[in-house]
Amino acid sequence: MRIFFAFAGFALLGSAADLSPQQADDIVAKFAAKEADFAKARENYTYRQTVRVQELDDRGVPRGKYELVSDIIFSEDGKRTEKVIRAPMSTLQRIQLTPQDEQDLRAVQPFVLTTKDIGDYDVRYLGKEKLDEVGCYAFAVKPKKMVEGRRYFAGIVWVDDQDLQIVKTYGRGVGLEKHGGDHKYPKFETYREQVDGKYWFPTYTRADDTLNFDAGPVPIKMLVKYEDYKQFKSESKITFGDEVTGDKDQKQPKKP
Repeated sequence: MRIFFAFAGFALLGSAADLSPQQADDIVAKFAAKEADFAKARENYTYRQTVRVQELDDRGVPRGKYELVSDIIFSEDGKRTEKVIRAPMSTLQRIQLTPQDEQDLRAVQPFVLTTKDIGDYDVRYLGKEKLDEVGCYAFAVKPKKMVEGRRYFAGIVWVDDQDLQIVKTYGRGVGLEKHGGDHKYPKFETYREQVDGKYWFPTYTRADDTLNFDAGPVPIKMLVKYEDYKQFKSESKITFGDEVTGDKDQKQPKKP
């Protein structure tokens, strides 16, 4: 599957020339380290995840739905687990969620680009932009090469220019496909907000796209919400940089 992203649709306030290549590389290294800290911290939080996928007809009217509500919690012995709260029977008619879609839901849509993973991606600085009142660096991201069985992110990430954490992603999941399968994956955008004044957590992902299968196009809408973050292991303290204070304690990128 070939994927083309039209980056020209995003109006950047600055150009790639406002940072030298070395400055851009330094920012990438720093935000990857912050993302690694965040990924470790997120493992100490419980939250509720709600997934809704709608299949639409040619007029945009929903004709099928998939829904799953689950709590990401810790068992009595401290192991992280998923508890299904609501899972009505799917009424999707022309599409179904595949194992690749499930991987995207778990790891690609709430994308975290850590120091461990940064070597797997080409990262190119695009310029500066503001999301609401949050100044951001924008980077184009795509995998250098792909290993069968693994899912990757390809698109754009916006990084807070103060906290150096990802606050928004736009793109889609990609990976090597086995011959004979007709798999398509929607473009999505994921927004993050600050939790506890420290970390930028994914709060929702949405997609409004048409999947062009060999049998014909299928318009879909998807919404994933991540809610009620609560820290579980209070004895685990992870810090990086200076503590966020003032107005940044409540900041969040603008929601459409």
